[in-house]
Amino acid sequence: MYGQLTKIMGKVIDFQTKEPIPFVNITIKGTLSGTLTDFDGKYALELKNAGDSIKASLLGYHAESRKILKNQFQTINFELKEENLNLPELVIHYKGNPAEVILAKIINNREKNSLKSFDTYQYQAYTKIEVDANNITEKLKEKKIFKPFDFIFSYIDTSTINGKSYLPVFLTESVSDIYFRKNPKTRKEIIKAYKISGLENESVSHFLGNLTQQVDIYKDYIPIFDKNFVSPIASIGIGYYKYYLVDSAFMKNKWCYHIMFKPRRKQELTFSGNLWVNDTSFAITKIEARIAPDANINFINDLAIEQEFQWMDNKFWMKTRDYIIADFNILEKSKKVLGFFGHKTTVYSDFHFDVPENKQFTSQPTEIFTKKDAGLKADEYWQANRPEQLSKTEKGIYKMVDSIQKIPIYKTYVDVVYGIVMGYLTWGKLELGPYFKLFSFNELEGARFRLGGRTGNNFSKKLQLEGYLAYGTKDQRFKYSGDVIYMLSKNPRRDLTGFYKYDVEQLGMSPNAFSSDNILTSLFHRGPNNKLTMVREYKLGYEHEWYNGLINTIYLNHREVFPLGSTEFTLFPDKKDTSRLSSIFTSEIRFDTRFSFKERFISGEFYRYTLSSSYPIILLSYSYGMPKIFKSDFEYHKLTVNIEQWFNFSTIGWSKYIIESGKIWGKVPYPLLYIHDGNQTFLFDEYASNLMNYYEFASDAWLSVFYTHHFDGFFFNKIPLFRKLKWREVVYGRGIIGTLSSQNADYSKFPDHLRSFEQKPYWEAGAAVENIFRFIRVDAIWRLSHLHDAQNPNVIPFGIFLSLNFTF
Repeated sequence: MYGQLTKIMGKVIDFQTKEPIPFVNITIKGTLSGTLTDFDGKYALELKNAGDSIKASLLGYHAESRKILKNQFQTINFELKEENLNLPELVIHYKGNPAEVILAKIINNREKNSLKSFDTYQYQAYTKIEVDANNITEKLKEKKIFKPFDFIFSYIDTSTINGKSYLPVFLTESVSDIYFRKNPKTRKEIIKAYKISGLENESVSHFLGNLTQQVDIYKDYIPIFDKNFVSPIASIGIGYYKYYLVDSAFMKNKWCYHIMFKPRRKQELTFSGNLWVNDTSFAITKIEARIAPDANINFINDLAIEQEFQWMDNKFWMKTRDYIIADFNILEKSKKVLGFFGHKTTVYSDFHFDVPENKQFTSQPTEIFTKKDAGLKADEYWQANRPEQLSKTEKGIYKMVDSIQKIPIYKTYVDVVYGIVMGYLTWGKLELGPYFKLFSFNELEGARFRLGGRTGNNFSKKLQLEGYLAYGTKDQRFKYSGDVIYMLSKNPRRDLTGFYKYDVEQLGMSPNAFSSDNILTSLFHRGPNNKLTMVREYKLGYEHEWYNGLINTIYLNHREVFPLGSTEFTLFPDKKDTSRLSSIFTSEIRFDTRFSFKERFISGEFYRYTLSSSYPIILLSYSYGMPKIFKSDFEYHKLTVNIEQWFNFSTIGWSKYIIESGKIWGKVPYPLLYIHDGNQTFLFDEYASNLMNYYEFASDAWLSVFYTHHFDGFFFNKIPLFRKLKWREVVYGRGIIGTLSSQNADYSKFPDHLRSFEQKPYWEAGAAVENIFRFIRVDAIWRLSHLHDAQNPNVIPFGIFLSLNFTF
């Protein structure tokens, strides 16, 4: 019975006008549980110990009560009738809004009430994350695909967030010790225990754990899925919220004020809700906030935050409970299309302040460290260490998921979904694909057919083998590739890689672009695709992560580059001699250093994907061309520095810049120069000059700067009717300056279309509308320099580009 919940939600309206009534007291008879209706007259309660009845009361109205059905979901609405009261007149003169006076005191005391006042502190965090499929309709239950799993529908429950029915499908729990140090700033987390419903993946535990889920209400902005929401207690809060002082009462033996808040304007990244604040320290003691229903954010129909604080050591209000729930759906406000809830509950305990430095924490090379036996804890451990007992539905998740996985067709469904998302079809211990490279075409190869695959995680979680075989009908050549990854350690990441390739390659294509054998490249190519080069390459690499944010990688690379079509490699060693080469050999050693402070990422068994970092990500790369090793013809040094940063810009969206500079020392032919990244497709590429052709410019010293700003609807949101589209504005610009030394300009015969910048920078600028149907972006781009050149008559001064962006 203790694990069962009584869930109640409803609305209170005026009996005569049918208008919603805010600030109505909702109380449960015989308990201290209760709440207030919001600005729309709505309320919701989840009770572990419910009384017999619920009461709605407000001065000026007759109070009403209703019976409660225990341990189930119910909707209880009230229609209150006005009460005529003969009260003597009382006139109160007050200048201003008392809630705003309290808000000013909250802001003045933020620094003192945040955790910044401690040199060190340590605590334990219990985190529970649950994922539920929602919009479970009767029609959905009857679908043939769910027939083998019909037993799971007995676990269906109803949410008090929006009344949607849901089916729990995933649950993870973790217990961590967390340590903070102020100077130098350090945060370390040791996961002592974790438990996942039916999945054994340490990286999932990392991703869903405490580190990436922090909400600090004392900051001006609360990042939610990379969007900057204005905090209700921000220093600029009065410009974004309306505040109402609705009550004052004792909370946890401390006198507190109750303030409700709502957005001033539509479609801004704000919240509505309420908070309690202590009358002496002006620290927040409790807050409930819900994102504005019309906020310009994708795939999230609703999101609510609840935080509770306790008075510690007669000195501080510490956050002891943090709850977040989000309603995700691909369609806005849909109650028919299958979506899901994501819940996160964190309970903080066992606080220690200004503790001596703990070597157990600071000696760890990564910010999050998982103990070896963390996933092996018995049920008795969880019974003793859960600060809150699991509900009946939560307990059922472990049993339900285990039962589902025993049904043979379940694996088939999982493999189909994995194939659609990742591009690979699971076949035993192999994964065949990717399917978008099975067929492509270009002018040199004609129709190109490719078969490839890799080993799956059920083959090995330390070793991955991958390869492909391709054939072109026009050149009648086979191409092939193979590579291997061996994981020495996953946290910190350390691995060995080996790679071999004999295939065509597009020099001057950005690493972010679709590869030349992607079917989308063939379909959306502009101009002839005839500048490909044949490459035979061997590469060995070792990656070493020293600690979270610092990675070194060393490569040994041997390449043989062959000319194709009308291309030729002709060298001029001196003014008299000419040498035509059938291929160019290089042997190179490369050393990379990547620094990414406080980077967030998710990891699979072999690959790591960056989520975000508020700080610049710096990549320093040095290469040395080793002559006379494996027929290597050239000696050179190459140094490049790349700096990239993404950052929110107040409430006006977010920006990103990319700066790259490099130089090559030594005499090399043009294929070994830096060939600037172009784009000859109609698909927008952020890392390339989109109106620059492939093989158009080469340099041996260069500097490029890219800057873009996404306004996230800052202007469109203010246009009536138009704002309903939720389109978003983007602007960007790119500039490149490069030089080519006379020794390299004269050393080899350049193709007709390749040249240097000749001291004249390259510029292009663009404007875009994104979030069309939530994922389409359309760019209009102008080329602003190098427009009229007889050497390259295929210059396009203006172009329209498309791209797909799945962003919140």
